[in-house]
Amino acid sequence: MKFSVSVLCLLGLASAARYKDLVIGLPDINRLSSDWYSGYLDASETKQLHYVFVSSLTDPINDPVVLWFNGGPGCSSLLALFQEHGPYVIDDGEYYIKNNQFPWNQRANILYLESPAGVGFSIAGTDADYQHNDMS
Repeated sequence: MKFSVSVLCLLGLASAARYKDLVIGLPDINRLSSDWYSGYLDASETKQLHYVFVSSLTDPINDPVVLWFNGGPGCSSLLALFQEHGPYVIDDGEYYIKNNQFPWNQRANILYLESPAGVGFSIAGTDADYQHNDMS
């Protein structure tokens, strides 16, 4: 099954309502500043894409959704979440999480998607699932 970006955005929004995926905390963070969800989107029978959805700090219902893929392919999108523009960051050479003064979720909901299957926490269930091109 092939997905378009708009379908993935809709799936991300739908998955945000899955309470089993609700993130209840992070190490050394007493209370998250907004709702976070982390789980898997079924891309096929054998592929599952890991996502983290971070809701907007301003107006989660009306603010836009930004879909983030790290470059590569082959680089986890969690790099951007925890070292670039997420609500909390771990800076190079440091071993603790701290607040980001300028997170992208200040005025947008952010859907971090780890793709293709096999990247980061995404699952590639068969050897064939690791074969990628621009169309799959």
